[in-house]
Amino acid sequence: MQVKSSTIQNPAKRAFSQPYELPKAINKGWKVTFAGTGVNLALGILYSWSIIAGFLRDNMGWSAFNTQLPYMIACGVFALLMVPGGRIQDQVGPRKVIMAAALLAGIGFVGSSYFTSPLGLSIFFGLFFGAAIGLGYSSTTPPAMKWFGSNKRGLITGIVVSGFGLASVYSAPLANSLIQRVGLSQTFLFIGIAFFFLILILAQFIKNPPPGYVPPGASRSLGNTPAEKEKKKVSTATDFEWHEMCKTPQFYVLWFMFCFGSLAGLMIIGQLSSIAREQSGIALGFILVAILAIFNAGGRISGGIMFDSIGATKTLFIIFSLQAVNFLLFGIYNNLYLLLIGTVIAGFCYGACLSVFPSITANLFGVKNLGINYGLIFTAWGAGGVFGGLLGGMVRDTTGTYLYAYLAAAALCFLGAILIFFLKLPESSAVRKPETATE
Repeated sequence: MQVKSSTIQNPAKRAFSQPYELPKAINKGWKVTFAGTGVNLALGILYSWSIIAGFLRDNMGWSAFNTQLPYMIACGVFALLMVPGGRIQDQVGPRKVIMAAALLAGIGFVGSSYFTSPLGLSIFFGLFFGAAIGLGYSSTTPPAMKWFGSNKRGLITGIVVSGFGLASVYSAPLANSLIQRVGLSQTFLFIGIAFFFLILILAQFIKNPPPGYVPPGASRSLGNTPAEKEKKKVSTATDFEWHEMCKTPQFYVLWFMFCFGSLAGLMIIGQLSSIAREQSGIALGFILVAILAIFNAGGRISGGIMFDSIGATKTLFIIFSLQAVNFLLFGIYNNLYLLLIGTVIAGFCYGACLSVFPSITANLFGVKNLGINYGLIFTAWGAGGVFGGLLGGMVRDTTGTYLYAYLAAAALCFLGAILIFFLKLPESSAVRKPETATE
């Protein structure tokens, strides 16, 4: 019977590989981490859509619903492509997949520059760029996590995914400035060409560890900190295949929680510029978009640190409860200062979810098949993006206000806070008994 390299405990092999594992591997791991962050920083221009949507609505006469169509399609395709993207990068490595993402991003934005109609943007921005995000995003976090032990899992995940959230800090002002100067079509063209080359270059630095690689700190025993005690309850020594994962209750609990948290955050992200203008008369909504992006990125890093320090249950309960209260109050945020508070909380809580959920997925179902496993969990993000945009746009067109959309998001966040307490059941042995322990 062939023995998996990840379970080899031969001391001689460990001693032989130790010089590579510590100094060289750590350096390579950080290169992969920051290159992945850069790829996500480019792909995260999706979060500047509220600036584009505002222009389409104010200058081209689009309805609120039509402005959300390309964005909703991009979110949905992004999530769906995470599954095959994760599977392919598990098999052939992340570099080739990210290079394909660079090509699709270029096609998506260049095509959008020539077809600025609801159908044209739905195809090129929604389908092509959405596919680029799905392939690229699925191939950045898993390779970075594989270079480090579980004691740094939350931090590394937070850093990599923070690039996606931080993108609006530069992309919202950039998109606003370019649209004002050269128009929407030329803005799409410029972004498409620039990001094609940027992602292509960064892809060359991203790869998985060699076979048999043991991350530094991977053998460290658990049990000292509150987070470590929790990991004993929710982590597994078994690397689940995707079809095994789908048989567990944890998969469905995680899926719905992620969907609820994503719906709330993405509804605000996609329409913040319009919300700011309607509720407080602020014309410079891109400033709030940039602020949201900063706390979105900060939430991803902070969420990862919280996950490593206090565990998943407490971290997610704080996130969902705070977001629920925020959305209950969002309808009365009618001036700059209140909107600023609401934006900061929404961005932070949403961003924290994006670092905690891949870490939980790795703890529950292992890292070997993390690409496809987290890809399946991530389809919940796509559902949240589609229904968040749909909910916000349709409620606004029907009632003339976003109030009822806020209340629905608050209710879902409260439900997410309740679902957190079902994450520990049942144990992983419900699918199959783990053969060896990794921690």
